[in-house]
Amino acid sequence: MAPVRRRRSGPPPWRRRLTPRARRGAGRRLGAAVRLLIALTLAGGVYAAFAPSAQAQEEPRFSGAAAEGEALFDVGCVTCHGRSAGGVQGRGPSLVGVGAASVEFQVGTGRMPLARQEAQAMRKPPQYSDEEVRQLAAYIQEIGGGPVVPDGIGDQLGEADLTRGGELFRINCSQCHAFGGGGGALSSGKYAPSLYPASDRTIYAAMLSGPQNMPVFGDSQLTPEQKVDLIAYIQQVVQDDRDPGGFNLGRYGPSTEGLAIFLVGIVVLVFASLWIAGKS
Repeated sequence: MAPVRRRRSGPPPWRRRLTPRARRGAGRRLGAAVRLLIALTLAGGVYAAFAPSAQAQEEPRFSGAAAEGEALFDVGCVTCHGRSAGGVQGRGPSLVGVGAASVEFQVGTGRMPLARQEAQAMRKPPQYSDEEVRQLAAYIQEIGGGPVVPDGIGDQLGEADLTRGGELFRINCSQCHAFGGGGGALSSGKYAPSLYPASDRTIYAAMLSGPQNMPVFGDSQLTPEQKVDLIAYIQQVVQDDRDPGGFNLGRYGPSTEGLAIFLVGIVVLVFASLWIAGKS
């Protein structure tokens, strides 16, 4: 037969009393846990009292005018120019870096938004008010910077040098816009528009942004003073319909004058020849 194991007498293990050494070890562990909890609580309280709030309000991305311009852009421009004006392939270019001057010219003259893709955007009645154009320009300016039309151009026109402005116009502008400012045809279905409805800010913005085939006239090409002289000549001479030589023949420059002289001269020569032949 297998030996019978005797059960040990005494309380079960979970009811046995701890020795003094074991009790001291448990007390030290409990005290360390309490001290750690107190330290974490104090550290959290200090951080909550002196650290910035975790629920700080997000600062607005743009200023007041630019924020209004962003709302206008998201409604009327985002389809072609994309989110944040990054452009959409096949629809519209990126506007990052074009500056407020480009917006003031394109939107302020009604060329944008486009009704359809053409060789060149045509001038038409603006779809945005002057205030809305300013807001759109501020939004595009804050996105990527770029040229800006300065304020107070009209105040400087009274002191402009018309002689120098006329010289600058004949050198830089008459080849495309004609001597009389009536505009002219260019290549690939494009054209230089008439200067008659252009305001001082529109002309300045066009020189800074270079729309369509027009070159950019930065401050290194034409100084701000020269730009003012040029604008004064356009508004006070070209747009004022001054024709000291007589009938303007459409104000298209020497081409129409030469054609008129040729036709009149041919007619005079023909009648003169007939008169001479009749006399002889």
